[in-house]
Amino acid sequence: MWTAAEIKRLALECGFELAGVARAEPLEEDSRRYLDWVSRGMGGRMSYLTDRRAGLRTDPKLLLSGARTIICTGKLYNGPQPRSTEIQNAELGWVSRYAWGEDYHGVVRRGLEKLAAMLGPSHEYKICVDTAPLLERSYARAAGLGWIGKNTCLINQDMGSWFFLGEILTSLELELDGAPPPDRCGTCTRCIDACPTQAIAPAGYEIDARRCIPYFTIELHGSVPEEMRSGIGQHVFGCDICQDVCPWNRRAPVAEEPSFDPAHFAPPLEELARLSEEEFREIFRTSPIQRAKYSGFLRNVAIAMGNSKLEKFREPLEKLAQFPIELVREHAHWALAQLQGSQRGEPGV
Repeated sequence: MWTAAEIKRLALECGFELAGVARAEPLEEDSRRYLDWVSRGMGGRMSYLTDRRAGLRTDPKLLLSGARTIICTGKLYNGPQPRSTEIQNAELGWVSRYAWGEDYHGVVRRGLEKLAAMLGPSHEYKICVDTAPLLERSYARAAGLGWIGKNTCLINQDMGSWFFLGEILTSLELELDGAPPPDRCGTCTRCIDACPTQAIAPAGYEIDARRCIPYFTIELHGSVPEEMRSGIGQHVFGCDICQDVCPWNRRAPVAEEPSFDPAHFAPPLEELARLSEEEFREIFRTSPIQRAKYSGFLRNVAIAMGNSKLEKFREPLEKLAQFPIELVREHAHWALAQLQGSQRGEPGV
């Protein structure tokens, strides 16, 4: 049997800063909470979370019938660049830290495949990198990687929360190591207080996706509700606020993975607004940003320009207001109205 120490050593060799082992068994309380979250419509239009796959998340053996244990890993993606809460330049857009470099799915999967091969040929296994229907934060907590914070991110006491999670479901019986760490959020409510769209429940530990900036800028393919647009601020893809303000990230180490070097840190909004579809595809071809789709991305850029209240964005917004796709035109007209209100010294309409 591989020991827990050996698994951690091998995981480190494969590029993972965190690793642990959990049993491949249902986590009854976590499953109940998840299905309750789904039943209350908290997942919005994210069907991959709420359709038949929701039930698959209740038991890892539904993904691999012979699974005995789950190797849970965390790969750091933090960089030395400023936090979103430190950027005061309204001419810049904000791209979530996780999307600054290469799409993490491929990077993490390659590391997990290497780790699975190191364990030898005599086991069945399945690789999971957040697209699989698995309660990965819950199993990561069970494996001792951290606790699930009030912002619903997995937080490690020594390294913070800037991690991509990945798992190997395996038929091997591996040594378990330790127990879930205690919740160390305490009375802190910084993530709850800082969320501009109030997506985090008042008591924490639950996100209403229908109010979450990443949902609007990545997952939602239609019109963003008008009452939510001002809260999106300068975000054009994702949001980091609840992690940026978390005290446990003050001393988070910086990732050494070159694939995550920042290519899309705080890009100028005016440049983004002028991208052709071909340029969009080329620039973001290896980035998670492509998930927003071209029209959705321009929608996001228009909202950010409107929220900036800067007159210099009138020309690019007028061009977007003539865009052939209604989704972009609608949000560009809204943004222009914000500039009009700003010019009159009035709040945006």
